[in-house]
Amino acid sequence: MSIRKTIFPEIHILQPMLIKSAKYIISSPDYTKCPKPDRPEYAFIGRSNVGKSSLINMLCNNDKLAKTSAAPGKTQLINHFGIESTSPAAGGKKNVDEWYIVDLPGYGFAKVSQSDRRRWQQMIENYLRKRENLVNVFVLIDSRHSPQKLDIDFIADLGKWEISFCLVFTKADKENQRVVSANVKSFLNKMRETWQFLPQHFITSSVKKLGRDKILALIDEMNKEFEQGE
Repeated sequence: MSIRKTIFPEIHILQPMLIKSAKYIISSPDYTKCPKPDRPEYAFIGRSNVGKSSLINMLCNNDKLAKTSAAPGKTQLINHFGIESTSPAAGGKKNVDEWYIVDLPGYGFAKVSQSDRRRWQQMIENYLRKRENLVNVFVLIDSRHSPQKLDIDFIADLGKWEISFCLVFTKADKENQRVVSANVKSFLNKMRETWQFLPQHFITSSVKKLGRDKILALIDEMNKEFEQGE
């Protein structure tokens, strides 16, 4: 089954899902070692220290789920978290949806050897291009900064590989709204130089839980599309 019908998901945002449980499953050095691809999967990736673990914890309402660190580069493997949720789109039914959140290493990388850098790059690319149940990639962008070449280049790779993705602008509480809005606008304008259509984007704060409901509502609808496509 092919689930990469388009680079960008065209989803109408409804009410958010309710997370029933979220737990760590496994850390894998290669996509072939990942859990059986029997449910929809959503990967989260960004430059080192972009706030990825904090965002995952905020979405799952569990501050201890993904390990956070002030030191960039802590995530070095493909980390799977098993999620169980109920959907408001189920018409009052209590059906439980099962899906994965995947925490990927940062593509900016910490101060590591060239061999480790190449290994991480290949691990990430193989996972993104070959993981058959990967529904969408959430690319995290630090909203405190103007467009960064690393982010633009990574997004260009996703486009080349025809992988569905959304943009998640993080740490919106760390700057005033005017600066955040200007940086988001600047980033999207930079994308317009080479992209005909822009992906969905979310502005988030893990501290204030900004953007949580919208992201979960999107995942909920994509889960339903995954089930219908099986």
